[in-house]
Amino acid sequence: MRSVVPDDDGRWFQSRVRTRTPEMTDYQEEQRNELEAIESIYPDSFTVLSEEPTSFTITVTSDAGEDGEIVEALLKFTYVEKYPDESPLWEIQSQENLEEQDMEEVLVLLQQQAEENLGMVMIFTLVTAVQEKLNEIVDVMKTRREEEARRKEKEIEEAEKVAFQGTVVTIENFLAWKATFVSEMAEARRKKQKEEVEAGKGKLTGKQLFETDHNLDTSDIQFLEDAGNNVEVDESLFQDIEDLDLDEDDPDFDPLDMGSDED
Repeated sequence: MRSVVPDDDGRWFQSRVRTRTPEMTDYQEEQRNELEAIESIYPDSFTVLSEEPTSFTITVTSDAGEDGEIVEALLKFTYVEKYPDESPLWEIQSQENLEEQDMEEVLVLLQQQAEENLGMVMIFTLVTAVQEKLNEIVDVMKTRREEEARRKEKEIEEAEKVAFQGTVVTIENFLAWKATFVSEMAEARRKKQKEEVEAGKGKLTGKQLFETDHNLDTSDIQFLEDAGNNVEVDESLFQDIEDLDLDEDDPDFDPLDMGSDED
């Protein structure tokens, strides 16, 4: 299809479709005349879907943008009984490269144009307005790409700036980091210790055993008591210890040099 309908096509279309007068009441005749004209203008994109009610589609394609991109909409129109005194029905059956917001704007545009052209056949006017809108959207797509590129570039610059400067250390975030670090290190030690025991790669020292199992503090005493082995001390052996003449004050005193009682 042609991207822009020249003025001579517009004048030709108006000559093919009669301007409605108050005396004209044959809506079907007006609709037939418009369909004939529309088919002549859009031979490659016009498709009749049904005759009762009259329904047809027209593919509207934008001009190509700088990078060759296009947007496209397949418009479906359906005549109502009293068209053109009443607006036809329309919908976007399919689209290419149109965002949700774009489609909403196209539908609003169709509504505005239909209200402005009540009483006159308007399909050509509606399609022309949509085609101009699609051309505008192609231009907007370029702006969107440029804005997106700038946004990504800014994000990269901010990330590089943060990486270069590092995180500013405060008392609060240092204490939080320290608490996490100590907890993680303690957990790592416990895990490593457990793995070594289970794998038989090493044995715990006596200190480690007492640190990990406090029941060992009284285990020896409990063992002796359970076995009935109570230790008794003969105190009489120590009663006369004060009567012993120990020359502890003599610097040359050596207990090993003391003779036995037999000497």
